Amino acid sequence: MVEFTLPKNSRVTEGKAWPAPPKKQVDKPKGTREYRVYRWNPDDGNNPRIDSYTVDLDDCGPMILDALIWIKNKVDPTLTFRRSCREGVCGSCAMNIDGTNGLACIKDMKDVPGTVTIYPLPHMSVVKDLVPDLTNFYAQHASIKPWLQTATVAPEKEWKQSHEDRQKLDGLYECILCACCSTSCPSYWWNPERYLGPAVLLQANRWLKDSRDEATGERLDDLEDPFRLYRCHQIMNCAKACPKGLNPAKAIAEIKQMMLERQV
Repeated sequence: MVEFTLPKNSRVTEGKAWPAPPKKQVDKPKGTREYRVYRWNPDDGNNPRIDSYTVDLDDCGPMILDALIWIKNKVDPTLTFRRSCREGVCGSCAMNIDGTNGLACIKDMKDVPGTVTIYPLPHMSVVKDLVPDLTNFYAQHASIKPWLQTATVAPEKEWKQSHEDRQKLDGLYECILCACCSTSCPSYWWNPERYLGPAVLLQANRWLKDSRDEATGERLDDLEDPFRLYRCHQIMNCAKACPKGLNPAKAIAEIKQMMLERQV
């Protein structure tokens, strides 16, 4: 029988159960909610753990991010996570909530039954607690040159675009690079160094479809690779995970169609 040895600090253990907030004489109509949160500190040499917290819903906002902020402010200041805009725009608070990737700032507690379980985005190195290392993800985004490339002389005022051409960018420009889709993709889990992943390829399609851009051929040449583009198997996890309702799988299919059309 084959025996496998887990790497050091890879086995998740049961952590600390933090005490519930004290009850007041006046009954609290909303009550409390249990949160189980992934914790890992690279500096202490210990295995990751799952800590349990009891959140006072009468002293806390309605969103998952509100509960995490409440925990950090009222119970455990060492809890680490990213957050910024609280409006579902910046993508900073992307994490795995109740088994599904999403943004904590726009995920209502009412949408999660029972105990709320929170992990960092899956299959990525963890910096600390709920903070994933997005270095490779951002480097891949930079590799597609996500800016307007032109060869003609720039106009005095602005690059003009028709309403029809502008509408072609709908469903692409709204991406906030939260990485929820890429970290839900098995192909990206298996080939994170070579496959660009749903988010970056959706961004690539955004520039391929921009009528003002003049580097379509070079962009397609750069994507013509067995791994950078063609690892997508259309299982649609990306579309399900996207908090903005976008469809990266469709964008990838459109790039593949462009590849075929230019070979005719």
